[in-house]
Amino acid sequence: MTLSLDYAALSDVGRVRRNNEDSAYAGPHLLLLADGMGGAAAGEVASAAAVQVIRRLDKPGITGEDMIEALAGAVHRANERLSELVEEDPEREGMGSTVTALLFDGQQLGLAHLGDSRAYRMRDGRLEQLSHDHTFVQSLVDEGRISKEEAFTHPHRNLILRVLDGRPDSDPDLQILDVQAGDRLMLCSDGLPDYVSDAVIATSMSDGTPDSVVVELITHALEAGSNDNVTCVVADVIETAPASGDTPQLVGAAAELAQGGTGRTEHTIAVPGSGEENDGRGGDFDPEELRYAPRAPKRFLWLRRLAVLVVVLGLIAGGGWFAYSWTQNQYYIGTDGDYVAIFKGVDEQIPGLNLSNIYEVQSLQVDKLPTYSREQVEGTIQADDLTAARGIITELQRTADECAAKQTPKPTPPKPSTPRPSTPATSAKPPASTPPSTPASTPSNGSDNPDDCDGVR
Repeated sequence: MTLSLDYAALSDVGRVRRNNEDSAYAGPHLLLLADGMGGAAAGEVASAAAVQVIRRLDKPGITGEDMIEALAGAVHRANERLSELVEEDPEREGMGSTVTALLFDGQQLGLAHLGDSRAYRMRDGRLEQLSHDHTFVQSLVDEGRISKEEAFTHPHRNLILRVLDGRPDSDPDLQILDVQAGDRLMLCSDGLPDYVSDAVIATSMSDGTPDSVVVELITHALEAGSNDNVTCVVADVIETAPASGDTPQLVGAAAELAQGGTGRTEHTIAVPGSGEENDGRGGDFDPEELRYAPRAPKRFLWLRRLAVLVVVLGLIAGGGWFAYSWTQNQYYIGTDGDYVAIFKGVDEQIPGLNLSNIYEVQSLQVDKLPTYSREQVEGTIQADDLTAARGIITELQRTADECAAKQTPKPTPPKPSTPRPSTPATSAKPPASTPPSTPASTPSNGSDNPDDCDGVR
């Protein structure tokens, strides 16, 4: 059995706000609501842009699990669009929008949600919230620190944590929901549930047509003193042809901008039971400023950019100075002409910057060292500190002294002469045989390795 939607959408700027930053769309396959943020930073542009991108999903053929992929892709494309708008006009920095969308394939619903707008379903007289608020107070409720009733009156109940704002981490909640004939669906901006209880919302949704329900819900919000824009989308899941037909409905800032307007409309006419002085701050107070960080005044934009540049340059300079200071606490052994020397710094070359200098020149000549030690010194020997460097010099000097001692031959003492006894001529005898002479032993140089001092000049 294929079901269809009978829908209605309505948006009201409210009695306090100067502009309508809400946008909504309702069509045969898609229900969508976006609540712009940023006050003066083009919140109406953000919500309208999000709706204009995501509304392209309102077409047949997207079914089942494909709805999740389609919704995720559409939200990401809307996010990229917001990023492009900020690049086109830096004055829009800080704008953003909530997104709550229900994609319908005739048998199931795909939900995408980001922010604090809400999605509800009324089934068999029971109202159920389908979306999860991305707000500070909702995080307190989730942690068990406050109750849901306390969240309703919490002074920071509108402080939002996640929103579509052009940044790469704006990922929505996504899920597939079942649907059946007789279900009533509702999307709304926070201007309704922040002032109207779930019980009153349930009573309004339990009877009437989608057109009458959106009017009644918005009226309840204004009567309760809502100081925000109020937008509702209501749809009935039915088995017959919908009374609304298949013509899409576009309301709020998206409709205003599509018609060449600015998204800024006149205040709603006073509704009995509401008061102009409800917040006690006068007509010039914009409650949106309590919800989101306000944009810096235009005349100070250059000052902000200059401050950021100064901070960045300061960090670079500080990092460079720290690195240079570190190099000047290092030592190494090298050569200064024909002599061994201790250098302070690091043996690196940077154009225009000297990272090392001679600290002490030693009396030890390089060519008095054996080949291995000489090559080490010529290639530089790193030391942990000055004490370690001097210890290395001491060891090199000892090696040079040992090699010098090995290179000096030991003197041979003269052999004493022995007087030869006279022999009578008549008693001459043939000389006695002389035993073969034994060669003298070669003196040891005191080293097991004859190449220890190889290369010493």
